[in-house]
Amino acid sequence: MTGSRPAADLHRALRDRGATLAVAESLTGGLLSAALVDVPGASATYRGGVTAYATELKAGLLGVDEGLLAVHGPVHPVVARQMAQGVRRLLGADYGLATTGVAGPAEQDGRPVGTVHLGWAGPDEAGTDSLLLSGTRETIRQDTVRAALRLMLGHLAR
Repeated sequence: MTGSRPAADLHRALRDRGATLAVAESLTGGLLSAALVDVPGASATYRGGVTAYATELKAGLLGVDEGLLAVHGPVHPVVARQMAQGVRRLLGADYGLATTGVAGPAEQDGRPVGTVHLGWAGPDEAGTDSLLLSGTRETIRQDTVRAALRLMLGHLAR
């Protein structure tokens, strides 16, 4: 499965801290959760995930600001951060990780294919990372999973 080694490393880092993770996915549509649960013993650190593909679910389930969505649409770095904060709160996790973006085949709201925003949230801070990836729809989605796992690992390593 895509990202299984980084996923195992992430579980180990979370376990070392006695911490848990929840994910909110849009662009990746469940691939990030699949990579995380592919690791034996994942239940010790993985709380669960929400696939909020529809824009209204980002607001209704995850608490993303409706005004932000109305002005900027779902593909925005602040949306990713708010998704991570929302899933962390919703699922009672120590950390939240989120993906949103455009996998293709066409641009969305003027944003080109390959635009990706990752959000993370922890007990004391939250942030984002933005990428412009290339390739097929599947490649972009899989590269996003790897990037999200690396982002969270990097944050935990600080």
